[in-house]
Amino acid sequence: MANFSGTIYSKTLDMRTHLNIVTPKDILDVPDNGKIVYLLHGLSDDADAWLKNAQLPLLANDYNLTFVLPEVQRSFYTDMAYGLDYFTYVTEELPKICKRLFGLSDKREDNYVMGLSMGGYGALKCALKKPEQYAGCAAFSALTDLHFLLKQAREDFPRPEHAIREIKAVFGQDYELMEENDLYRIAKECEKNPLKPRIFMACGTEDFLHEINLQFRDFMSSLDFDYTYQEWAGIHEWYLWNKALHLACGHFFPRYVTENYCNIK
Repeated sequence: MANFSGTIYSKTLDMRTHLNIVTPKDILDVPDNGKIVYLLHGLSDDADAWLKNAQLPLLANDYNLTFVLPEVQRSFYTDMAYGLDYFTYVTEELPKICKRLFGLSDKREDNYVMGLSMGGYGALKCALKKPEQYAGCAAFSALTDLHFLLKQAREDFPRPEHAIREIKAVFGQDYELMEENDLYRIAKECEKNPLKPRIFMACGTEDFLHEINLQFRDFMSSLDFDYTYQEWAGIHEWYLWNKALHLACGHFFPRYVTENYCNIK
């Protein structure tokens, strides 16, 4: 495995920001450098979370993948009302940096986006807003309904005033950016596009986001998408997200097996 862990300068964010990249071990033997997965972190995590909690080196080798793990703070992968333009950074600037600095492909058929929780929301938003850029998307325990987020902030968070301020920083003082960032609206618009990403979703049946995932599943199943949803017993946790990531890789990519692996007795 080749592993880059460091910082890059973003003009969009006007600052240095953390980035991790994980590649297959024998990258010189990989035709065209393989597929790229932009792997997005959740609300309470950072760019290191997937690296520390998932089996990325094994998946990179077995499925011929390069994982790109950006840092977006608690931005909901959004061009914030009172903050930084993280959606523009992830979908426009970061791919250009990855192509220039690491030689990664910018072809649609080579690029996928996946994530958990807030990152699941971000992955769906990226793929549905920019279907010409991503061939597929996987979202695990995704926040599929922004109104649920607002309801939780008002009723359930330990510090509701703090949570409301945070949501307003992202979506506006009067939540005016919520509509344009609503996955239901974005998916309906994307359905009209001749290019549509394949979508894989998974959620635990005991996850506090399970019900809104079921509602989004039913909505997506009524639209014209190549859409797959799976669920099993589990909560909002890394055991489930590890399994989900393995399933998503198996769903999208043919298993890459080296000649040496085939010759093992």
